[in-house]
Amino acid sequence: MIAALALVGVLLLGPLGTIAVGAVDPTSTWRSGSRESSGQSPTPEQEPRAVVQVFAARTVGWRGAFGVHTWIATKRSNATEWTVHHVIGWRVFRGSGAVVTQAGPPDFRWFGAWPDRLVDLRGDGVDTTIDRIEAAVAAYPYPDTYRAWPGPNSNTFTAFVARQVPELRLDLPANALGKDWLPGTIVDRTPSGTGWQLSLGGVLGVAVGLEEGLEFNVLGLNVGVDPKDLALRLPGFGQVGPKPDPAATTGP
Repeated sequence: MIAALALVGVLLLGPLGTIAVGAVDPTSTWRSGSRESSGQSPTPEQEPRAVVQVFAARTVGWRGAFGVHTWIATKRSNATEWTVHHVIGWRVFRGSGAVVTQAGPPDFRWFGAWPDRLVDLRGDGVDTTIDRIEAAVAAYPYPDTYRAWPGPNSNTFTAFVARQVPELRLDLPANALGKDWLPGTIVDRTPSGTGWQLSLGGVLGVAVGLEEGLEFNVLGLNVGVDPKDLALRLPGFGQVGPKPDPAATTGP
């Protein structure tokens, strides 16, 4: 028992460290945060081809020390606007569905937090990928449920869609709390589709994948190593080390 508590204490140093180094503003609020575009996505006029992008940004306030919010943005060939898919918890508490699909800018700041672009897929075949994304969004098994920890939450949703659309090769960061909540099973593909994971209710598990590397989950605090990117995967910080540039890649 003492060893287990000591392990959790060590893992909590990650979230505390993000506050100490100024990576998180624990005083930020929903009312004060910007939702402006970060300028990372092309406008429909600039890019007529089909595009899929995935973003992650720290959640609001002290919760940002522990995790990020993720979303998926799509634009079909010659479309005049982007569509954003994600899960928003407060909608459930107000009696609405958790899943939001709406037109709008894809690369917005999440109430002030800068979004990291995780996927940028464009060109031939991406319209078909968007078809698969929309089917996965419709099939999400928790449309009226939200639980910040250990899930299902916004990262559970993004991970679920990614598992149905492996051509995204989505490598969710270690601080995407909720990504390890596996609907109806304890074994499944990793979100990138390049490996496998075992997860007990999102609070204890292990994952091994080409994109994710080796990652252990203890109470939602994930730690591991990513040999492909020569990086560490740490609670709170997500990835420490070189971050691959998700430059636009050609679709499947």
